Amino acid sequence: MLSPTPLCLFCALLLCLPLAVIITITSPTTTVHDGSGHNLVPDLDPPPKTQQRFSSKPLPLPLHDDDSLFRVASRVNSKLPPGSPKKIAFLFLTISPLPFAPLWELYFNQTPKDLFNVYVHADPSYPYDPPFSGVFAHRVIPSKPALRFTPTLASAARRLLAHALLHDRSNYMFVLLSASCIPIHSFDFTYKTLTRSKKSFIEILNNEVGSYDRWAARGKDSMLPEVTLEDFRIGSQFWSLTRKHAKLVVGDEVIWAKFNQPCVVWDTCYPEENYFPTLIHMRDPRGAVPATLTHVDWNGSFDGHPRMYVESEIGPQLISRLRKDE
Repeated sequence: MLSPTPLCLFCALLLCLPLAVIITITSPTTTVHDGSGHNLVPDLDPPPKTQQRFSSKPLPLPLHDDDSLFRVASRVNSKLPPGSPKKIAFLFLTISPLPFAPLWELYFNQTPKDLFNVYVHADPSYPYDPPFSGVFAHRVIPSKPALRFTPTLASAARRLLAHALLHDRSNYMFVLLSASCIPIHSFDFTYKTLTRSKKSFIEILNNEVGSYDRWAARGKDSMLPEVTLEDFRIGSQFWSLTRKHAKLVVGDEVIWAKFNQPCVVWDTCYPEENYFPTLIHMRDPRGAVPATLTHVDWNGSFDGHPRMYVESEIGPQLISRLRKDE
């Protein structure tokens, strides 16, 4: 496995190693537990003592009312507080304990705490024993089940954006990650790359093979008239969005209503890979660099998942090669 010694040489423009299937949750909605006696965002009713809490108290919002959550988040101030440094919001989407948590701990080690925030959307049924700790302690937002081939994965990403917008006005760039992601550059390199940019980094692909099948997965013409096939786009599930685009996502109702429909052809249904690039393309294409900052290897992919790197492949040489391929 990766040795911590060379970490400083290869932490941060983010590498998503496909070592785990991305979200597949089928359990009913419950409370996220961490055993700490804290809840993350207070509900309108007194929260259970077993919920998590942010160390910095966000606005009180209904725990499971996404409409209210998104509506309030879309109205936050677009401008950063005067004199406050820009922050990167790292948004982790997971169904399990984070296998690379020790690597991320090293990544964030010695990093000023006023330059980043961490948020986790976790499987609400998983016991998480032991609970999230270190930099991930008390960072789990109120989460809901998220299932592949449904809109729930995109919903989880929107939920992460909303909580990050409400939690800290200094959040400038919002980076979506999976439990299988690791950094391949230093925090300093990533921070400068993202905070110096006025544009989002999101893969936006046109005329891809299978575009029509994905567009029609909810039924023929179900996306019309709001989303035509000509406007439909495909891209990586993982992206880095500016504060402007984060607000655009949580405030969107029209385009989201078309993607937030059950698919009748489930094996061509990937809302998490279609909604975000389509929305940005339709609303603000000039505000984005049409490329993702994450890496996956689709050679030898299986069942819609990228190739998994095995233990013998992982080391400084792999990181060096990936960095050269950027």
